[in-house]
Amino acid sequence: MIQLTHIFKSFDSSLALRDLTLAIHAAKTTVLIGPSGCGKSTLIRLLAGLISCDSGQIIIEEHELSPENLLEIRRKMGYVIQEGGLFPHLTARRNITLMAHYLKWNQSKIVHRMNELVELTKFPADALDRFPIQLSGGQQQRVSLMRALMLDPQILLLDEPLGALDPMIRHELQEDLKQIFTSLHKTVLMVTHDLAEASFFADHIVLMNEGSIMQQGQISDFFHNPENKFVTRFIQAQRAIHNTGGMDSG
Repeated sequence: MIQLTHIFKSFDSSLALRDLTLAIHAAKTTVLIGPSGCGKSTLIRLLAGLISCDSGQIIIEEHELSPENLLEIRRKMGYVIQEGGLFPHLTARRNITLMAHYLKWNQSKIVHRMNELVELTKFPADALDRFPIQLSGGQQQRVSLMRALMLDPQILLLDEPLGALDPMIRHELQEDLKQIFTSLHKTVLMVTHDLAEASFFADHIVLMNEGSIMQQGQISDFFHNPENKFVTRFIQAQRAIHNTGGMDSG
């Protein structure tokens, strides 16, 4: 679905991505993980078309991403950020349907799609006409997810979508998101800093550091066959954070 080849990206004198090559497979969930500043969010923003790479090639569905086709390709993507990114002056309903109205969908199509998404995300229908400030953090993220899914995109980009939530809400949303990913068969690229969360969601995990890929594969590969000292240190740090006995069982 997505192929990144020899990607470089710098900000001023700081190199955010260095010679990065990565394949993201269709209908699978790929999770980017790594310490703060490792380049994972930069990669997501490149794919979303919010920034452009200095050099390298991004292929999405056999089409190279370029300024000429950016808008067309963006409509095939849904994008969810950590804080939800909702417009505070619009109701939940208006946030969700913004692009559908822009593309001049007829009202019956909008209503039908909205009903599908409310059921899919388990969002209370009677809260659709509330403003974001009137919603809980979990509800705001469900609205953000519905907005990302409104146009039925083939690709979902999620940048730390659960990072700002308290543990109980986060756990509930993890379960619901996993069911949504499984039922929709979308190509999902998700960013997290949490290896346990990556293990829960991912078909494929990509560990990054300083703009490069340190290792990729299944969760068991990281525990049983770390490819370098950084991978070992990262796993040890995650073990210290998560007092769990089952994270390495998968």
